[in-house]
Amino acid sequence: MVLRSLNPFSGEVLEEFAEYSTGKIDVLIQESSKAFEEWKRTKFEYRSSLLKKVSSLLLENAGEFARPITMEMGKPITESVAEVKKCAWVCDYYAENGEKFLKAETVVSDADESYVFYEPLGTILGIMPWNFPFWQVFRFAVPALMAGNAVLLKHSSNVQICARNIERIFTEAGFPEGLFSNLVIGSERVKEIIENDIIKAVSLTGSSHAGQKVAALAGNKTKKVLLELGGSNAFVVLEDADVELAVATGVRARMMNGGQSCIAAKRFIVHQDISKRFIELFAEKIKTIRTGNPMDEITEMGPLSSIRQAEEVEKQVLLSVEMGAKVIVGGSRDGAFFPPVMMTEVRPGMPVFDEEVFGPVAPVIVAQDIDEAISLANNTKFGLGATLFTRDIEKAKRLIPEFPDGAVFINELVKSDPRLPFGGTKQSGFGRELSVQGIREFVNIKTVYIRK
Repeated sequence: MVLRSLNPFSGEVLEEFAEYSTGKIDVLIQESSKAFEEWKRTKFEYRSSLLKKVSSLLLENAGEFARPITMEMGKPITESVAEVKKCAWVCDYYAENGEKFLKAETVVSDADESYVFYEPLGTILGIMPWNFPFWQVFRFAVPALMAGNAVLLKHSSNVQICARNIERIFTEAGFPEGLFSNLVIGSERVKEIIENDIIKAVSLTGSSHAGQKVAALAGNKTKKVLLELGGSNAFVVLEDADVELAVATGVRARMMNGGQSCIAAKRFIVHQDISKRFIELFAEKIKTIRTGNPMDEITEMGPLSSIRQAEEVEKQVLLSVEMGAKVIVGGSRDGAFFPPVMMTEVRPGMPVFDEEVFGPVAPVIVAQDIDEAISLANNTKFGLGATLFTRDIEKAKRLIPEFPDGAVFINELVKSDPRLPFGGTKQSGFGRELSVQGIREFVNIKTVYIRK
């Protein structure tokens, strides 16, 4: 089987990759196990120094690494550069904080001495998506490596140039051979890898369907799994909100990366008292988004990742229109290009309300009051994040427990930050990445009890 990197803007085949044989995969898995046995005994200072080298390589070569991101999946080059730089941030964060996060913790008990000790698990398999082909990998791999684990990467088939570059970065930074390896394989090969006894845990970022399949495979082997899946984040705007700020933030929250983000705002639930103003301003704003060649620095939105992806978004929009929704801004699909769209008269039961729409589509739902707004926000199988806009911060704090999501952002778009844990509830997955919680996902939390 051949994996193909295809430029969604030009349709050009960038490169083809021959899938690894079973024999080569077995060798890489064995090498990861060998590398782990030595790596787990290294000092945190040494691991930190290598992560600092990775950070330097990313910052010094941000443009070089950004170009294949844009060429393989279509996001604007300015966003690709920002993505690479964010990866340097997570390297620096764990280089500076990893040892502290995993320091043994004394516990008072009836023992003469007792404490909790954090130790690495072994080789961790990361199954990563195409929409943030650098950030998603680094978000998973950096804390896993800092904790003393080895990492195997199964990246999305359409971003194999990015996958190769990431492996090269860790190698050039001086990480031991076999500690971080990229597996050039399709999704159908994942099962055999998860079932290998050397693989101790799995981290997947992807669709709910993929997460369920991987969780079942890992569960059958009693292996830990972390799932960061889809989302249909509500963006709730109350009657006392700063409407101009809500619109400016909402457009970024929905349209960044062409709307191809799990944490994008996907349902705009607006109080009836300010709905007319919100819709007018939002419509004006998205009409100004510059689309075009994603390699051009003035481009704000390029194509979606593929024609197939654009067709899926088109289908969701057209079916919702058949069910009564109205498109007030937006045109028709052109190959992999899908223009920014705004829709009104959206209600539950429509694809653009019920499903995760992975594209630049902003459905607006008008709520009569706060209670209806919260009910609409929670009327979803997902639970990744929610945004709430209001000038009354005390009211906002009282409302936070009403949202069962993994994150609630007040007067700001939902975003990932190395300093804050990241993850969801319901069909958005389980487990947490980033911060102290993220580095403790793939360690053995060992109780030590000593009687003298």
